[in-house]
Amino acid sequence: MPGVSARGLSLEQRKQLAVNLTRVLARYRSILDAYIIEFFTDDLWRTLPGSWQEALDGLNPPQLATQLLGMPGEGEVVRYRSVWPLSLLALKSTACALAFTRTPGFQTPSEFLENPSQSSRLTAPFRKHVRPKKQHEIRRLGELVKKLSDLTGCTQVVDIGSGQGHLSRFMSLGLGLMVKSIEGDQRLVERAQRLDQELLQALEKEEKRHPQAVHAGPRHSPHHVVRWVEPTALCEELLLPLETLPQSGARLLLTGLHACGDLSVALLRHFSCPEVVALASVGCCYMKLSDPGGYPLSQWVAGLPGCELPYRLREGACHALEEYAKRLQKAGPGLRTHCYRAALETVIRGARPELRRPGVQGIPRVHELKIEEYVQRGLQRVGLDPQLPLNLAALRAHQAQENRVVAFFSLALLLAPLVETLILLDRLLHLQEQGFHAELLPIFSPELSPRNLVLVATKRPLGEAFSLLETEHS
Repeated sequence: MPGVSARGLSLEQRKQLAVNLTRVLARYRSILDAYIIEFFTDDLWRTLPGSWQEALDGLNPPQLATQLLGMPGEGEVVRYRSVWPLSLLALKSTACALAFTRTPGFQTPSEFLENPSQSSRLTAPFRKHVRPKKQHEIRRLGELVKKLSDLTGCTQVVDIGSGQGHLSRFMSLGLGLMVKSIEGDQRLVERAQRLDQELLQALEKEEKRHPQAVHAGPRHSPHHVVRWVEPTALCEELLLPLETLPQSGARLLLTGLHACGDLSVALLRHFSCPEVVALASVGCCYMKLSDPGGYPLSQWVAGLPGCELPYRLREGACHALEEYAKRLQKAGPGLRTHCYRAALETVIRGARPELRRPGVQGIPRVHELKIEEYVQRGLQRVGLDPQLPLNLAALRAHQAQENRVVAFFSLALLLAPLVETLILLDRLLHLQEQGFHAELLPIFSPELSPRNLVLVATKRPLGEAFSLLETEHS
């Protein structure tokens, strides 16, 4: 999907982008604020301009992927069956033009061509217990951190929110970095330590079999610490060096792979500490940001009219646009889930008007169920009588609008990257307001990892050397 590169923008251009984003998001707030499960109860289709309804009504899922989201299938030519209103075309163009590009600058063959579950660019010991998505992420972020460490003279990497330690292990035992891993969940830390020992044993065996192919030199396992990192207070443990250093002291690089909610904000706050020289953060779960406190961070964005991003907008920004476009192209029966859930909401409110948007845990194999069967199971999940009399004609009428539900949801997804762009742009501006140097790079393949933009910050300009961070090893 096309977009704007954060690297190509000056400070003034970034500020203007923030102005444009807040204006566009304010204009289309009704679409972003809407809950798709209220499609029928709030008559969401009628909230769209009549000309939009006419253009979108009757489009099947592949047509929505191609014409609305701008993601045609391979070899597909975009053809409109009617003339779209200029306002809808303008929305589509604006959404593409103002969002940060999520397409990496590197062009290399897929690492999963030979085997979809094993990255060809990670050795076998580092792939064990790691899913393909995570294999791709730890390799790409680990390599970027190594380059950034070399450029900034870092003495120690701190992996915050390290979980089971997959990234930490690759950086320490694969790339030779000194790594401290900080994780608040004791169980995950214990699991990480067991995996450390398992990997060390595997590497020792590999070295005996192929001594010439194994990286020489001492191996340093990650140093694991059980500690919650608070977003509003500095963590002394995070800033402590692992070993006694010369008078110049520790030079820390902070990183976090999909640091959830306020944890990514905590990394930014710690960046102002004198011991920290660099940052590489990939955020996630924007809906968990504290409000206020987690956004906005920059004075510039905070002063803009319409900068507010309530929970619903931040939650929508975490959806996987590329993955949903693929689902649209396949036009599978799984797309009916939103329609079924919206129909269930009408029945729930008919029985108990005060019960709104209750959580319905996943009902297995929805696509194989008749709509009335789904509703009956859903009623039971929310504590209502599954044998309530149902208006089958009304349910069938709702089911007939499945493509409208999908079209409205696709509209919201089209706008969602603008919300993520504003959140990340706010972080860039926050760092720049403090005199730091910050850039944003698409680091992962968006098809594998939807949250694929890494925020890189340093305390001195890297100049042309910064381009090294974007390159992919051959």
